[in-house]
Amino acid sequence: MILPLLLLAAAQTAQPAGQAGPPDPVEQRFERCVGLAATDPAKAEGEAGQWQRDGGGFLAHQCLGISYATELRWGAAAAEFEAAARGGEIAHDKRTANYWAQAGNAWLASGDPMKARAALNAALALGTLQGLQRGEANLDRARAFVASGDLADARADLDRACVDAAEDPLAWLLSATLARRMGELPRAKKDIAEALHRAGDDASVQLEAGNIAALAGDEAGAKLAWQRAVSIKPDGVAGRAARNALKQFDPPAK
Repeated sequence: MILPLLLLAAAQTAQPAGQAGPPDPVEQRFERCVGLAATDPAKAEGEAGQWQRDGGGFLAHQCLGISYATELRWGAAAAEFEAAARGGEIAHDKRTANYWAQAGNAWLASGDPMKARAALNAALALGTLQGLQRGEANLDRARAFVASGDLADARADLDRACVDAAEDPLAWLLSATLARRMGELPRAKKDIAEALHRAGDDASVQLEAGNIAALAGDEAGAKLAWQRAVSIKPDGVAGRAARNALKQFDPPAK
């Protein structure tokens, strides 16, 4: 399955845009901590903990959150990202919206869409996210809306994501899936074509392509897409789902 972008780009570890002059030692420590978080998260946790005791504030929380995310400890990561975001708001840090977006993404990964929505609302309300980052935040909020059954708001966010994060195949995949669920077959066909163009080698994309073809009455197209999903990742979630879907074409038992 295509994974959503957790907005932990290296660019976010640099000094906020607009700063000039000699390197900031606090930012340099942050960069070292984040670099360690990506390669040795256990060691980074110790560094971030010591930094917090030294008064590292929101940047120390951010580093600790990245360490937890590297270890897939999503709930703990989300709590640290939120602490970083609250501290960033007080400090008027220009990266605060990113911290909220990271918190929302981590809450989603931990299975808490309501907390994800709250964090992503905060990220988008600041109005500082631009381009891909804004698109990914809308994409994540759409996922949270779907998880809580709010399909209309999910549709609006996915429409935005398909503009700002147009190169992310997940935006098109989720948009196509939502369109299918809402009975909007032309939109589903259009969006799954975009996803296939960007990630035709992803089993989850082929699975959904088969689902949409089946809904359209295209048996041959459904079988082909599902077979591709199985061949790409036979033991994955999408591959197993596609294999089950293909059983409907098995000859009846004698």
